[in-house]
Amino acid sequence: MKKKLLGLAAVAATATMIAGAAQAAERGVTKDEILIGTHTALSGPVAVWGVPSVEGMRQRFDAVNAEGGIYGRKIRLVVEDNEYQVPKAVQAGNKLINRDRVFTMLSALGTPMNNAVLPRQLAAGIPNLFPFSSARQMFQPFHKLKFAGGSTYYDQIRAAVKLFAETRGKTKPCTMYQDTDFGREIEFGAKDQAEAMGQSLVAETAHKPTDKDFTASVTKLREAGCDVVYMGTIVSDTIIPYVTARSMGWDVDFVGSIATYNGYTAGAKGGVTEGFMAMTGFQMAYGDNPDPLVRNWYNAYKEKFGKNPDFPAQLGYIFADMTVLALQNAGKDLTVDSMVAGFEKIKGYRDIFGGPVQSFGPDKRQGSNESFLSQVQGGRWVRIGENIAY
Repeated sequence: MKKKLLGLAAVAATATMIAGAAQAAERGVTKDEILIGTHTALSGPVAVWGVPSVEGMRQRFDAVNAEGGIYGRKIRLVVEDNEYQVPKAVQAGNKLINRDRVFTMLSALGTPMNNAVLPRQLAAGIPNLFPFSSARQMFQPFHKLKFAGGSTYYDQIRAAVKLFAETRGKTKPCTMYQDTDFGREIEFGAKDQAEAMGQSLVAETAHKPTDKDFTASVTKLREAGCDVVYMGTIVSDTIIPYVTARSMGWDVDFVGSIATYNGYTAGAKGGVTEGFMAMTGFQMAYGDNPDPLVRNWYNAYKEKFGKNPDFPAQLGYIFADMTVLALQNAGKDLTVDSMVAGFEKIKGYRDIFGGPVQSFGPDKRQGSNESFLSQVQGGRWVRIGENIAY
């Protein structure tokens, strides 16, 4: 009998040890550290988004670490360059998943890149938090490990088509978009809203992200009689077509999504993007903002990185801040499940820059679906509309 009791005790002790080991073996989490990964464009055509977004994340995480971390754990951010190329993103994602064994992925950049990495990432149980893609696939179909911040490209363009039809009498919409998963979200949004209003797209053009000559594309849209062009573009492929159209004497409205909403587009040399418009869910900050919280953030970034922050840095900071809040909500015994529960507790979050109110829940993975119209005026983005949805 005694022998049997000793055997049962040994089994129980072993089970306890295994459970303890499983707790300690939560990937990317130790008693001292939380490992967060991202693959983004540190080089290539979209580095103007990737580099500042990483700096914005670092700014928030460094501040948390300086205060002792989260329940004694410091956050370590591991960054890989995907060059805005799918093969590079897959390679970077594999490293973060298999070699670094990150706890979560945060603000990975690019719709095609996220779509390529996500199946492996989710299979490994690694959450995808606030990717730098506003495509619907970032939270649809529902998956407990996918969280998106703000409105989608689809939301933004549908809202724009409705707004321009109802308030500006635009009845001949057209699209110009990258021939990628990202660009097609713009196409789908414009087409679906036009059909919902009894219209149809008059013409559309598709291009590669690296294309530099848009003369033929602009000519096609002009000859089709477009009275507004919705853009599935980012930086250079936003500026060049707009400049091309204006040089041809075509002053039709051009409207982009949040992907066009950055300082490089607004501040293009010679004011060549004056009048360009974009739908965005977030408000860009400038150094003369009347809010001291925004000015303090702006100046702290400038001191830390030796340059003025651009809009992607704001988003990086915001998404890092929401991640910090979820980690705090998760409690000391950090697991993927406890962090997911931590996100689901976030209600009515508002960033310091005046962005949209964001909330999550057991069945809600998109923070907000509202956006507003902004326009380049005097080399800056100026808000010219209220928050709307379609």
